[in-house]
Order: sequence, then structure tokens, then C-alpha cells
Amino acid sequence: MNTPLMTTDAQRIAAELRELLPDWLSGRRWFAGKGERAPVVEPVLADLIQAGDPALLQLIVRAGQPGHEEWYQLLVGVRADGPGPAADAVIGRGSGSGLLFYEATGDPALMSGLLAHLAAEDADGTVECHRLPDVEVPAGLAPRVMTAEQSNTSIAFGDRLMLKVLRRLQPGPHPELEMLTALRRAGDVPSAHPLAWMQTSDAFAAGRTTLAILQQFVPSEGDGWALATREAARCITGECVSVTPFGGFADEAHALGRSTAQVHTALAQQLDSRHLAPDEIGDLSAELVRRLDEAVIEVPELTPFAQQLRDLHRDLHGIAARGRPLLVQRVHGDLHLGQVLRARDGWVLIDFEGEPGHPLAERRRLQPAVRDVAAMLRSFDYAAHHALTEVLGAPPGAQAQQGLKGSKLARRASAWAVHNRRAFSAGYAEGGGADPRSNPVLLRAFEADKAVYEAVYEARNRPEWLAIPLAAVRRLAQGRPETA
Repeated sequence: MNTPLMTTDAQRIAAELRELLPDWLSGRRWFAGKGERAPVVEPVLADLIQAGDPALLQLIVRAGQPGHEEWYQLLVGVRADGPGPAADAVIGRGSGSGLLFYEATGDPALMSGLLAHLAAEDADGTVECHRLPDVEVPAGLAPRVMTAEQSNTSIAFGDRLMLKVLRRLQPGPHPELEMLTALRRAGDVPSAHPLAWMQTSDAFAAGRTTLAILQQFVPSEGDGWALATREAARCITGECVSVTPFGGFADEAHALGRSTAQVHTALAQQLDSRHLAPDEIGDLSAELVRRLDEAVIEVPELTPFAQQLRDLHRDLHGIAARGRPLLVQRVHGDLHLGQVLRARDGWVLIDFEGEPGHPLAERRRLQPAVRDVAAMLRSFDYAAHHALTEVLGAPPGAQAQQGLKGSKLARRASAWAVHNRRAFSAGYAEGGGADPRSNPVLLRAFEADKAVYEAVYEARNRPEWLAIPLAAVRRLAQGRPETA
């Protein structure tokens, strides 16, 4: 076929892609079924956003093993003639048409067309485009695909816009769109402003589903992980003068704590929040124990600490017995140093979608804000150990074997983590949040829950890093607070 593609070609293109996608999907970092046999792929929605040559096809497929399928979104470039894309973007050629199909997010012309389509605010088809009131979407900005994300694909347009294309889809209100919109209403909150979004209509087989979110681009000096690990390495090698409130990243950690508290306060004011009843605190305690018991089965190294952690989680009952109210609200849900940007005026929190692999209802559930705090405290610990690994040239598991575990450099790494956890907690309290150190049982319980989650992840993916969460589990089981 050598003629420009028309809208009527969408279903025929989808039929050809059905044969090519199983092998290609298996290699995508955002596809959940990696490592299994090639998935069964069934196109369920095909919309030709831009006709011509090249053309842009928006495709939603149901993919996975029989009985375990999930929904995914693809943006497919289609060419009959002209230069082809980079080899790693190629999906394949249609067996009947000879058309070349490829991943379109790296094609500037097609991404400019996608932005124009979103800005047009077309809400008449199965896929709807919406803008927030008083929002203008500028045209003519050069697109570039961002490479850091694992779960979705983001395209920056100049230094003004960021379009997040969701890959693994779940029907229902999307937490990031909900929370960014709420934070915009609050005003003067350190988060990016949402501008527009794309979603399926009620006519879609799975129901209304968010497909993409356009938001303000946040120019920055870098994310928290890069900045923190760089500074931690300097302190480990003795390049910073001392680990004081004026060095070793502590002033930044303090400011980050303030920004996190401001976001939590705004979310509690703008969205649902309430205090848990005593029996609900019991349910929360039981949930933490259940997750621990499941983790112990998969990671036997947790066994020596399991009973102490169960007792810790069950101590949450004491919060209710002492009449201390426990507020639950909407939270970030996946907060760590990689989810914050150091902008010109301070820290900005990003990526409010929560854990992408978790069900949408779970990600939207009201939770104690201390869950985010505990996750960030664990991130400081990881940053210190990552920096130590870079300095020593040996992963955590090898450090013990080489006799480096208690070395001067290792002690400096631990001191850096402790100091920055303290600074973050102090900043959080100063920023208007409940001082996490004032309720040590609650904080230890949620930090332990996060460390157990990390242990499962490391055991599955990086066994040589398992020593990091195990050290935290040991410390927390022994009753030492997270800032010690």
C-alpha cells in the first residue's frame, strides 16, 4: 500500500499488529508479563489519530496469558514510504500491506500531532480529550521522549509541557489526575499543575479509563536520588566538611520534609480524610501482619525477625487504646528520592499514581501520611548504601564478605543516612505535618512494612542487595527508631 493511511484503515492495521505484537510486547519494560511465554494479544480499540504517511495509531490491547490478561496502550507509527525509525523502535511489517509499524513516542512529528489532537479537546468519540478550564496548550514545542520511566512513557515538549502516556491501564479515576487537580485547587503547593488529559468514554469495553495526562514541565537541577547519592558519596569519601545541619545534604532533606508536609496538608484538605475507628486500626494492624507473613514465606531470611515485627504491628492497637486519633487521607503512595525534583524555588513532588502494579482501588485508598514518610526515610538509607557501593566498587552482599561492613566508609554512610532522616523528619514537622517522631510505634511499623517489601523485591531481582533491607528489618525489630 503506497497511499496515505485513512481512518478506515485502523481496524485492518490492528489486525496485522495482532500477529506482530506478542513478541514485541514481551520485550517492553512496562509489560507485566516479561519472562513468560509470548502473550496472547487482542486489540480492543484502534483509533487513527493522524492519517497520512506516517500515520499515528492509538491502540489498546488486552494481553497476557489466558485468564491473566491486562489492558495496555500503544502508540504505533505507520509508514508506507520514507525513512524508517531506529531499530529498537520497530515492531515489524504487516504481512499483507507491507506497512512498517513502530513505537511512535520517539517520532517528533507524530508526537506533535498527538499534542495537537489533545489540545483540540475532542470529546465525541470513544477516546475523549479534555482540558482544565482556562488552560491553553501551546503549539510548536519540540518533543523529546524521556528515558527514566519504567512503567509509563513521558514526552517533554520544550521546557513547558510533559505528557505522560499510561501503558498498563486500569479502568476508573486515575489517582495522579485526581491528586494533581486537587493540589492545583489548593494553590502554592510544590507539585506540577495538570493541564489536560485523554480518556476513553463510557462506551469503551472496560469503562472510563485514563490514557494520558498533560501537565506542567518542571525544570530542575535533577531528581532527589541523583543529588542525594552524589552528596552521600562526597561525605563517605571525606569531601564534605562534616555531617552537620550545614552539609551532607541535610539542609535539602529538611526542605524536602517541608515540601512533603505541604503536599500532605493540601491533599487532606482538598480530598477525603478522616480518623480511623479503633476496629479499623485493628484491621490496619492485621493487614501489616498478613503482608509480613506472606513475605516470610518468600524470603526465609526474614524469619529471625518475624515475631518481633508481628508484635510491633500488633502494638498499633495501643494507639486506639490510648485514644490517639489516626488520620487517614490520600497519599503519594510511591514516594522516594526519585519522585522529587529540585526546582529553582525548592522541591517538587511528582508521579502521584502510586505503585502502578497495584489495583486502582488500593492506590486510591485513604492511608496514614506516615506511609509516605516511612518510604522516604527508607530511600535515604538506600541512597547511602548505593553511594557506598559506588565508592567501594562492591555490592552490599560482597561488602560483608570482604570485611568492609564495619569499615570507616560504611560508618560514614550510615551516619549520612541517619542525619538526613532526622533532617527530613524535622522539616516535615516544621512544614505543618504531624512530627513522625512523636508516634514511634506507628513510624516503626510502616518503615518495617516498607523494608519487608524491599526485601521481597531484592530477593526476586537483586539478591546481592538483600542485605540493605535486612539490616533495616533487624534494627526495627530490635526497637531502634528509624532516626537512630
